[in-house]
Amino acid sequence: MQYLSIHPRDPQPRLIRQAVERIRAGAVLVYPTDSAYALGCHIGDKSALERIRSIRKLDERHNFTLMCRDLSELSTYAVVDNASYRLLRAHTPGPYTFILKATSEVPRRLLHPKRKTIGLRVPDNRVTLALLEELGEPIMSVTLVMPGEDLPLADTDDMRERLGNAVDLLVDGGGCGLEPTTVVDLSGDVPTVLRQGKGHSAAFE
Repeated sequence: MQYLSIHPRDPQPRLIRQAVERIRAGAVLVYPTDSAYALGCHIGDKSALERIRSIRKLDERHNFTLMCRDLSELSTYAVVDNASYRLLRAHTPGPYTFILKATSEVPRRLLHPKRKTIGLRVPDNRVTLALLEELGEPIMSVTLVMPGEDLPLADTDDMRERLGNAVDLLVDGGGCGLEPTTVVDLSGDVPTVLRQGKGHSAAFE
């Protein structure tokens, strides 16, 4: 496992480029977000996706999230009407995952099998946004929770010890929380809060 310590408020461009080279080359990485640390990989990388499933012991039905750098990127991968756009604009970047109808840009293996939806978010974390900006496309992500546990891993020393060579790269961007994102389904007629997490949900209710 390669370890990169990246400054949380002023990410070093050289280290960001190094991390992105690894992502493009097929790496599975651990990286910070505005809620908890996440496991991620390149959107088109099927074998990296399978490795993440294996680390988390996830079945085929588990939904991954596409981590996007901004709203315009998000609308490449999701169908966004005017009402949804207003809500998204008011709550991004932030600790929210939005479930939306997917466009044809999304690989089929990432879609909810019946509803053809995808989870997307724009995180409020400078390290993640720098990675996404350099990469130029989303990172496919899932929270770093180990099988059988309720809380995400938060301590990077603990991650190094427990994950070992199951991941290729650990981006240490300082402390993250333990609270997951608030999940809001915008794929139906009215917004529905599916999980209350770090983000306030009053505007969706």
